[in-house]
Amino acid sequence: MTAWYEQAYSGAPMVKVKGFPRPLYGPDASEHGKMPSVDGGDVVALKRTVSRAGRWPWQTFDDTYSYGFSHGKGTSYKDSGIAGIQKVQQIDATGWVGEKTFNTLRSIVIPVGLPHAGEMAMDATSVQLINEAWAHFQGSEPQPTGTHRQAALEKATRELGMTESPPDSNHTPYGAWYGVDYQPWCAIFVTWAFEMVGDSPSFQRGSRYAYVPYVVADARAGKCGLQTTDDPIPGDLVCYDWNWNGEYDHIGIYEENLGGGSFNAIEGNTSYSSNSNGGEVMRRTRAKASQGTVFVRVAE
Repeated sequence: MTAWYEQAYSGAPMVKVKGFPRPLYGPDASEHGKMPSVDGGDVVALKRTVSRAGRWPWQTFDDTYSYGFSHGKGTSYKDSGIAGIQKVQQIDATGWVGEKTFNTLRSIVIPVGLPHAGEMAMDATSVQLINEAWAHFQGSEPQPTGTHRQAALEKATRELGMTESPPDSNHTPYGAWYGVDYQPWCAIFVTWAFEMVGDSPSFQRGSRYAYVPYVVADARAGKCGLQTTDDPIPGDLVCYDWNWNGEYDHIGIYEENLGGGSFNAIEGNTSYSSNSNGGEVMRRTRAKASQGTVFVRVAE
């Protein structure tokens, strides 16, 4: 007997919603000329729906349209995400959500073998979130506003959860884009974030920057539109010297002040077990006094 996950979902009349909030594009969509989607409640709604349909782990869902959710993680159907739904429903598995994928999610009936079998995958909570998102987005993505550094921070934040593939390889889209793949990539990730939202005066694909000590040295010398600062704002850079030996090991994008000398930063190639070579894009909470710390302002 064919398992439920090996066959297309049964459908029913689509759950009623007020409208299609907007297309959703993952963080890699910029490589195809699309703007990755900003966070929103409709993302939470779709994560709930795909999870109830058996293709994403049930959890406390965030509102980021991540690479993992759009394309799936690993090889199991249990975390295959939007692309997993698209494949089994014979929709082009881009990981993007257009009206065809959205309407498919509105029609899926939870198969036998899963909790809530026979119910619609899109539940009442998801409908409410989608209706709220429709009121906010009205069918299209908002245009980026604010400074270059704010846009770079937003770009980096949309990458949260992105990991090396395969693990421990340093193989990432950022390294491939920069032209130096399979190498430590925390600085490359920062360069990518700033360059993907416009032509930054400080960063340049393939030459500035792939090495954290060069960022610190140029900032201290006032080169390439970089300068050190003691009063960081969102979108500034933060460089870390774990061993207090003057050799800066790691870099991130400063996100917010938490008080008491602590702050959040969005960092590439990190993990809780390896600060500088952990293989994932993460939000890390740091304390300024725990290591050598230099904040860097990037020219607009």
